[in-house]
Amino acid sequence: MPELPDVEIFSKNLNKVFAGRKLLKIKVVNGKKLPDTAKELTKNLEGKKLKRIYRSGKEMRFEFSDGTLVGLHLMLTGDIFIFEKKNDHHSTIVELYFEGDRNLALTDRMRNANIRLNPVDKEGVDALELDFKYLKTVFNRNATIKNILLDQDLIRGIGNGYSDEILWETQISPYSVASAIPDEKIKELVKAIPKVLKEATEKIDKAYPGRINDEVKEFLKIHRKTDKSPTGHTIHIDTKGSRKTYYTDEQVLYEAKA
Repeated sequence: MPELPDVEIFSKNLNKVFAGRKLLKIKVVNGKKLPDTAKELTKNLEGKKLKRIYRSGKEMRFEFSDGTLVGLHLMLTGDIFIFEKKNDHHSTIVELYFEGDRNLALTDRMRNANIRLNPVDKEGVDALELDFKYLKTVFNRNATIKNILLDQDLIRGIGNGYSDEILWETQISPYSVASAIPDEKIKELVKAIPKVLKEATEKIDKAYPGRINDEVKEFLKIHRKTDKSPTGHTIHIDTKGSRKTYYTDEQVLYEAKA
C-alpha cells in the first residue's frame, strides 16, 4: 500500500495535470465495492471544476470548486493511470473524464481501491504534524510501538515500510512497548518521523518526476531486499500474516516494567 511519500508525490503530480479542469463524465466500470452508487457519483460530480488534489494520510482528496470532496484510496493493489481517448488498463474501477485530452482511470486487480464522496478523515494526527505532547499521550498504552505508528486513528500516513525505517533511524525495536519508550526517544521520534518521510518524498520526486503510481522502495534503508543495514548489521525479517517487519539487533527493546 502506498504510504505518505508516494501519495504525496501522486497528489502533487496529478494536481499539476488536472487542477482547474471540469469533470465532464464519471464512468463506474466496477462499482461492487464502492460506498456510493454510480448515480450518486454522477449527480454530485459531473460538470464541476476540480479545484485541487492533495494528500490526506495515505489517501488522496479531490476538492471541487463548490466544496464537494472525493476521497481516493488505493488500498493494497490499486493504481491510477492517465489516459487519453480510450482506457486500455485492466481491472478498472472508475474512469474520470475531464475537459482537455487527459483522463483518469482507477484500477485494482483485487477490486478494493475506491473513491468516496465527502470522506471523513481518520482521527489521527498527520505524521508530518506530530509533536512531543501528542506522541507522549498516544504512547501511553501497552501496544507495541510499531502498532501505534501504523494505527491511522492515532497517526495518519505511516505504513508498514516507513514504520520500520523510522524505528531503525531512532534505534528502537519495533517490538518495544510504547509506554516504556523514554522521553528522550520520543523527542527523537518527533524529529525522525518527518525527516524520514520528507527525505523519501524528495528522493522519489527527484528520481521519478511526474510519477502517479507504484510504490518506490529503492530508497528504503531497512525495509527492502538487502542483507545488511547501512551500518553493516544483519537485517532480520519477521513475517506475521501478510505483514513483514524488518529490523536489526542495533535497535533497543524497551519493555514494560513488571
